[in-house]
Amino acid sequence: MSKQRTKRYRQCLEKVPTGKVSVAEAVKALGEFPAGNFDPTVELVMRLGIDPKQADQGVRGSVSLPHGVGVVRRVIAFCEEGDVEAAKAAGAIEAGGDELIKKITDGWQDFDVAVASPKMMKSVSKLGRLLGPQGKMPSPKAGTVGDDVPTMVKDYVAGKVEFRNDDGGNLHVPVGKASFEPDKLKENVEMFIEHVKHLRPASTKGTYLRKVCLTCTMSPAIELEV
Repeated sequence: MSKQRTKRYRQCLEKVPTGKVSVAEAVKALGEFPAGNFDPTVELVMRLGIDPKQADQGVRGSVSLPHGVGVVRRVIAFCEEGDVEAAKAAGAIEAGGDELIKKITDGWQDFDVAVASPKMMKSVSKLGRLLGPQGKMPSPKAGTVGDDVPTMVKDYVAGKVEFRNDDGGNLHVPVGKASFEPDKLKENVEMFIEHVKHLRPASTKGTYLRKVCLTCTMSPAIELEV
């Protein structure tokens, strides 16, 4: 039995260009999708020519897009006592050391991003089983471990994007909202694509960007020419 599509999805499908198109054309098409009663998140989906089972072919990191992603993220900070107030002033909803670790161990996980100072990582490592599967574990490779905790907090609250390939070698990254001005959304998309190009693992062979699509919440995808 085929999956039943909503009326809005079918209407959006009529606006999807044929074949691969430029970022500008894709953004224009998204802007012609029928508006719903919410502001959809625009997502970039990239199928990479990597072997995710190989440790040296993982693609991950973080990047501040030129125009943010239109979402205020809930950030917590694992830090020394002297940085707690500064982290909270920068926008952290929780900040601290052992008490915050215990709170999470006891089941609290009402946050989107966790950052940490290097000195805290020995204690924070015990949360790996809880936060790792959700992609919330602080990591130097992801840009969520560093000496300047308040700046990390400020960047992630403002919409800094953390990304990591999944088991299929794909990236799924929010790049804005459907309500963004077309030029701003285009700049966000193009910047992220260029950023990922520069992260190509040296051991990767063949085509690196196999398929790149732009989509938004509950809407069909538009394939990009990259």
